[in-house]
Amino acid sequence: MARKDIRRSPRGQRREPDRAAPSGWRAWVRRLFVWGVAAVLLVAVVTAIAVGVAASSLPSFSALKSSQQGQMIVVRARDGSELFTQGPSYGRWVRSADIPQVMKDAMVATEDRRFYSHIGIDPIGLLRASAVAVKNTDGLRATSTITQQLARNVFLNNSRSLGRKVREMVLAMALETRFSKDQILELYLNKVYFGGGAYGIDSASRKFFNHPATELTLPEAAIVAGLVKAPSHYAPTADAEAGRDRARVVLRLMAQNGKISWSEAEAADLDAVRLAPETGQNSVRYFTDWALPQLDVLLGESTEPIEVWTTLDPKLQSAGIDALKANAPGGAQGALVSLDRDGAVLALVGGTDYVSSNYNRATNAMRQPGSAWKLFVYLSALEAGYRPEDMVTDEPVTINGWSPRNDGRSYAGKINVRTAFAYSKNTVAAQLGNEVGFSTVAGMARRLGITTPISTYPSMVLGSNDVRVLDMTRAFATVSAKGHAIEPYGIVKVTTTDGQLLYQHRPSAGAQLVPDYVAAEMTDLLQSAVQIGTGRAAQIGRPVAGKTGTTSSNKDGWFLGFSSGVTTGVWMGRDDAKTVPGLQGGTAPARAFAQFMKVATATRPVEPFDTQAKAPEWQLEPDDQAQQGANPEDYYYVDDSGRLVDPRPPAAADDQPQPADEPAQQDADRPPAAAGDDFLNRATGRDEPAPAPTRSPPPRRTPAVQGPVVQPIPTATATRRPPPAQF
Repeated sequence: MARKDIRRSPRGQRREPDRAAPSGWRAWVRRLFVWGVAAVLLVAVVTAIAVGVAASSLPSFSALKSSQQGQMIVVRARDGSELFTQGPSYGRWVRSADIPQVMKDAMVATEDRRFYSHIGIDPIGLLRASAVAVKNTDGLRATSTITQQLARNVFLNNSRSLGRKVREMVLAMALETRFSKDQILELYLNKVYFGGGAYGIDSASRKFFNHPATELTLPEAAIVAGLVKAPSHYAPTADAEAGRDRARVVLRLMAQNGKISWSEAEAADLDAVRLAPETGQNSVRYFTDWALPQLDVLLGESTEPIEVWTTLDPKLQSAGIDALKANAPGGAQGALVSLDRDGAVLALVGGTDYVSSNYNRATNAMRQPGSAWKLFVYLSALEAGYRPEDMVTDEPVTINGWSPRNDGRSYAGKINVRTAFAYSKNTVAAQLGNEVGFSTVAGMARRLGITTPISTYPSMVLGSNDVRVLDMTRAFATVSAKGHAIEPYGIVKVTTTDGQLLYQHRPSAGAQLVPDYVAAEMTDLLQSAVQIGTGRAAQIGRPVAGKTGTTSSNKDGWFLGFSSGVTTGVWMGRDDAKTVPGLQGGTAPARAFAQFMKVATATRPVEPFDTQAKAPEWQLEPDDQAQQGANPEDYYYVDDSGRLVDPRPPAAADDQPQPADEPAQQDADRPPAAAGDDFLNRATGRDEPAPAPTRSPPPRRTPAVQGPVVQPIPTATATRRPPPAQF
């Protein structure tokens, strides 16, 4: 009998025989299990620490309620009515207890059916999404819970990186540990984006159904809940049928999850839901595109919700767009600017349809003004000593090789200045511009607010320089204001949503840019142009002063004028500057002006024009100055380069005379800006009339004063054209 091999311990104790060692794969399985458990425990510990740290650093519930994405700007009209909201609109905060249960159920059933059972992330949903990803081999798709969406909306961005997803999960679990499910759902429903700038169910309800969220019905709640997936696609105002189809999916999900019965889902009549009409923001956007960028200067850095109270009159804005659409020739665009007597912009229309073209032709487009530019020619002539009754000769003329012609190529011979302006005689304007100096005309345009480059070729007197509608309207408003500077503005005040004043427009007396008697005589000429001249179509049954403008080949048509304290400029033409058959300033633009001004002045009293202002007494006779006590040193002058010059003798200055700065050249592509305070403060407008022109002098005489005086440019006889001066 064989003896078993029994091993003994060193003390002679009996030991069991050695067991067989585990095979290699079992050892690896055991190791992987141990490592896996350890890894899970490590991840759990790290996650717990991360969640704890995140939870401790989370803002309070009230702080989360007040946090917003971007700045909300409520734009209000002249009467305080709301025009529209720019940026995110949050509506009113709706407490959890006030949110209709159907809205809660619709959102949970659609976005996160296990919302009330998970810890911020949905493990079951993650496993299912992972299985689908492996099967379809197209990557893991997003499976964000409501809490994760809230964390992303409040704290993160929409990046699809893995790091962002991990942070989203940690924050979601932190939110779950800090707040209750009702609080999380309340935050989510008041902050989630529903499209069209609407954040939160109250904003969405008011936008789409025109009532607060507390009144949402089951069909409406289904429509709102369906928007979260793709707001721009399912918005009922964008595609009503797509919105209803998505709402039917929401109703089916609600029934499947037991939130409503199948009979309730079938009874929900989505076709009966009444949608709120779209607010009219078409033409208003031209105004806000010009006005709102000024907030950067008025307020500086600001992110809190604000309300901007503007000068815009909704009735007049609508009347402006109607006037352009009703009168603009086929294929032509139009622009309209209307200013109150203090410079407040009552209406600003940059085109016939903002949706099809948001290019603002009222503030950005630069077009030739044609004969409307004669405003500056005749202002310069009146300031130089001409009077409306003075006689001029309408006859062929050649200046530096340039021979202007009248419309129809007819000449009236001896006529007075008033008639020449009323019938827009080109030859007379050319002679006046040549006599007072083309640079003087350019200086006058600069003085009244023209910000675009100005060339002093002789043809400039007929409007060959490009201008903006806003600039030209401002210039005519200066004449209406008896020569005082007009500063167009569109913002009256800015407040926070709780009423705290952040900015208030302060009116100021405009500097005298041209003497009041010159403005009165210019008004006389402008009134004649409407009564008997080229602007007869602009008559509205009360005193109107204005001027037409038509460019060569009928590419541009203008009418600018004023009545009862309202100044309005109208331009029509094609964006490609092609000919518009039959377009003249005295036709379509004048008719559009009249249509608009009948509405704009309907509630204002009739105001006759003051055309009887007289020149200052010190201008009567040089020998009478001492007796009259006038002081011509109080006035300033514009030289041939358009610079303001101090007329005081050198002894009256500090050490030596310092010429005024030349007005800064502005970028032609930028919207117009106001002239600097330094320029306006010195541009008193009570300029010394220029020495008598080379023709027979008018009866008005000017005193001899010390200092530089504007010299007229004599009529040239050489054929060589001088280089143009730029202003």
